Amino acid sequence: MSSRFVRPVVVQVGRHDRERVILDVNEAATILLRSFPDQTKKRKLAMDACLQVLRGEARPPVARRAFVAAALEAKILRSD
Repeated sequence: MSSRFVRPVVVQVGRHDRERVILDVNEAATILLRSFPDQTKKRKLAMDACLQVLRGEARPPVARRAFVAAALEAKILRSD
């Protein structure tokens, strides 16, 4: 089963970092783990959603929606 997003999500983690195009659940999970500015409930929900997709328990759009919500909250979302 594919973990790719139908539409990529663009984020910019640091003020001076380049924008990153997130194409799938693995990339979203990596950003959430390594680069997210704060530990929040939405970040945790997004991590849980990514893990569910990777385990085959959910579809990629579930993780994408949760990732977008967490990125919006963290003010790192550039395009959805």
